[in-house]
Amino acid sequence: MARKKHVNKEIENALAYAEGQGWRVEVGGSHAWGKIYCPFNDKTCRCGDFCISSIWSTPKNATNHAKQIRRVVNNCTAIKKF
Repeated sequence: MARKKHVNKEIENALAYAEGQGWRVEVGGSHAWGKIYCPFNDKTCRCGDFCISSIWSTPKNATNHAKQIRRVVNNCTAIKKF
């Protein structure tokens, strides 16, 4: 089943980018719209800081939040090992 789309176009594009890099997007949670999970559950990956990231439903600045999502995906240390 396809996941629910984010209402903000910029954030949805960033989530699609993350999925294209192998990251898993899960919708739901307490305060967050959802979370993205790294495909490599590597213990050496920055102590897990970049392995899971929250996606906010109504961030103060959607453009910056979308950039932050892409930055998390691009800075994954596990991907750079290959």
